[in-house]
Amino acid sequence: MKRSRLRPRLPALPRSRRSRRRLVQAAMLGCVLTLAPATWMHAVADSRVRTVAEVPAQDVAVVFGAGLWKGRPTPYLAHRLDAAAELYRAGKVRVVLVTGDNSRVEYDEPDAMRTYLTARGVPDGRIVSDYAGFDTWDSCVRAKKIFGVDRAVLVTQGFHIRRAVALCRSAGVESYGVGVSEPHDATWYYGGVREMAAAGKAALDAAVEPDPRFLGAEEKGVHEALAASGR
Repeated sequence: MKRSRLRPRLPALPRSRRSRRRLVQAAMLGCVLTLAPATWMHAVADSRVRTVAEVPAQDVAVVFGAGLWKGRPTPYLAHRLDAAAELYRAGKVRVVLVTGDNSRVEYDEPDAMRTYLTARGVPDGRIVSDYAGFDTWDSCVRAKKIFGVDRAVLVTQGFHIRRAVALCRSAGVESYGVGVSEPHDATWYYGGVREMAAAGKAALDAAVEPDPRFLGAEEKGVHEALAASGR
């Protein structure tokens, strides 16, 4: 005797007009809540995103980490560093603050970023390292509270720059952003999708203002580098 195949039951729709209306309203509310953080980021940051040529000059550029491959910057991180080096050569910034992950001895984003920049003409004395930039919010808060950065040009990919600007402004850093262009490959699409999910955390961070994973004592690296540059 053959067993009859059980077909999965689809959830029944509400029968009453009132219940259906409530279901539609709940779905619309869910969409609004999902899109609200991204809308907030665009409202805060759109007018602050510029090209290297157009961005107003500031004392400091902040470059966010984006991973290493065999101890060297990934292509996306290298492109961020290329833009920062261009800003320095153009006289748009005097100091570059590189912020990234050094939570393990064998993984050191800031030192790899420093090596890349010095090889492209940025003097070592004009580079300051933040070894506890574990995410965008941490990097922004530490730039303000630890390194005393009040104004900055932020450098990252185009799909990330609005979140960076919105979070740094929430952390008290008056910011402009340079969004680095990339080919629309699999990594780019992944980054764009990831930003939709990250927008919710960004809005929560801006509202709650949590302390970074590691705060620590104030550092004078940025002020000393600016003084040495003849600020």
